[in-house]
Amino acid sequence: MSYSLTVSESTTFTVTHARHMAAKIATDLKRVQRLYGSPSDHKIAQYETEAIALMKAGYLNYVWYGFKRNDLWIEPTLKYTAQDLYSGSVDDDPGKIRPGADVAGAAFYTYLTYSAKWHALSTAEQDAFEAGLPYVRSGAAEPTVSGYLSTDKTYSSGGRALERATVRSF
Repeated sequence: MSYSLTVSESTTFTVTHARHMAAKIATDLKRVQRLYGSPSDHKIAQYETEAIALMKAGYLNYVWYGFKRNDLWIEPTLKYTAQDLYSGSVDDDPGKIRPGADVAGAAFYTYLTYSAKWHALSTAEQDAFEAGLPYVRSGAAEPTVSGYLSTDKTYSSGGRALERATVRSF
C-alpha cells in the first residue's frame, strides 16, 4: 500500500500586498529625499499611490525613480521590476541608499513601463484606469544608465515581488 500527499497553495494578490511593497518604495524615496533633497513628500505619496494601483491590477512592468543628467540615469537612481515570486519568501528591508553621489546639474525624474496585461487593455480601459491615478504619465524616451545597475533588494508579498536595482557609478 502506498500513500501520496499533494499540497497546493494559492495566493490572491490583494491591495494589502501592494501597499506593503509600495511602502518600501516610499521608504527608499524618503531616504533619497533626505540625502539629496528630492522628491517632495507630495510626490512620494503620489508615486506610492500609483505603484499600489498598478501592482494590484498587474499593470506594472518596471519603474525608475532617480536623477537624470544629460538624458542618463545617474546614482542614486532606483529601478523596480515587477515579477512573480517563484521560490522562497525574500522580503528585504528598504533602505541602504548610498550617500554622497554627485547630483549637481541633475533633475529628479521617473519613468515607467507597463506590463503585457496593460497593453492587452483597450484604450478606453486604459483611460478609465488612468483617471483613478494621481497623475497621467506622458510618452517619453527611456533614459540610459550612466554606470551600471546593481540588483540589491527584493520586496515581496502575496506571491509577487519587486526586484530593486540601483544605478552605480564606475
